[in-house]
Amino acid sequence: MDFAYDDKTVALQEELLSFMDSHVYPAEKAVSDDPWSPPAVMEELKAEAKRRGLWNLFLPGDHFGAGLTNLQYAPLAEITGRSPNLAPEALNCAAPDTGNMEVLAMFGTPEQQERWLRPLLDGSIRSAFCMTEPEVASSDATNITTEIRRDGDEYVINGRKWWSSGAMSPRCEILIVMGKTDQAAERHRQQSQILVPKATPGVEVRRHLPVFGFTDGWHGGHAEITFTDVRVPASNLIAGEGEGFAIAQARLGPGRIHHCMRLIGMAERALDLMCARAVDRVAFGKPLAAQGVVGDWIAEARVRIEQARLLVLKTAWLMDTVGNKGAHTEIQAIKIAVPSMTEWVLDKAIQVHGGGGVSEDFPLAHMWAAARTLRLADGPDEVHKASLAKRELRRFTR
Repeated sequence: MDFAYDDKTVALQEELLSFMDSHVYPAEKAVSDDPWSPPAVMEELKAEAKRRGLWNLFLPGDHFGAGLTNLQYAPLAEITGRSPNLAPEALNCAAPDTGNMEVLAMFGTPEQQERWLRPLLDGSIRSAFCMTEPEVASSDATNITTEIRRDGDEYVINGRKWWSSGAMSPRCEILIVMGKTDQAAERHRQQSQILVPKATPGVEVRRHLPVFGFTDGWHGGHAEITFTDVRVPASNLIAGEGEGFAIAQARLGPGRIHHCMRLIGMAERALDLMCARAVDRVAFGKPLAAQGVVGDWIAEARVRIEQARLLVLKTAWLMDTVGNKGAHTEIQAIKIAVPSMTEWVLDKAIQVHGGGGVSEDFPLAHMWAAARTLRLADGPDEVHKASLAKRELRRFTR
């Protein structure tokens, strides 16, 4: 088996690593006057990323994106995960915009693509994805209750969403909303997705939802939004009535692997910080690195990271060769394994840092919050495990 990256990937890796060292890491302490907007340096980072050809790397097609395969993008996304507050957005590879751009690229009409996809690809606006609801267990997406009702040449939307990532940003101009257009249809054909400009009458951003106390303000935070008799043109519907669940699955497959790629980068950064701290700090007359338990954590972290990376690369390769459906088992497997692995590595890095580990002087606490959250986001561990077990058992219960 050949585990080497191709020449294009290696060249982009070198360019991205150089960009991280020269521009991203030095900017990590930058602050913003507006809690919901990135610091001024972000525009400088975006301009430099464009200049270096490090822009929209996540989109696999040549028409809209950089033309990379999932396998080519994986090690690049991992590098951006080392600085999750800055690097993904600097490359225009930050969620939820990435998933929304994928939806528009795959399912949008030419008019929808021109109106919304183009400015998203340019990085001139942001977006949000509105699926999760507070009243129902949204781990089962068929539970959603938001109504999307046809009325002549318009759709009328009523419902309540939360954890709508990105919606607090003043640059967020478009929402992709998932709701039900036909309660009587088959369970997975009741849902549709529709484009709703954030400024539409009846759209109200009710409150911000911090994550373990972190605002994620640079990325537009996470909002609770109500939709009250919101009217948009019927042409804003994506793909067609009843296609919402299928669109969500198509969106979440790449989104899940992108998250896992970045999580591996977080784990690598955590291991680097843990090693540096262990060598630097002395306790009970010797460096922390000489304490047996710390050495055990460091060794275990390396093993767990390597295992996870290989599984993610296999998943990326399968998505490229047999498609997302053919890679379904592996996509679920990485969604179970990688956040848990990263959470474990971060936990040990925090422990080695002592009080500093839970402070904002180091990126560890914020990274831990992100890793822990991803055991819920894009489907909780238990749902993925149940589905994966069912697939395994199917061979024995036919």
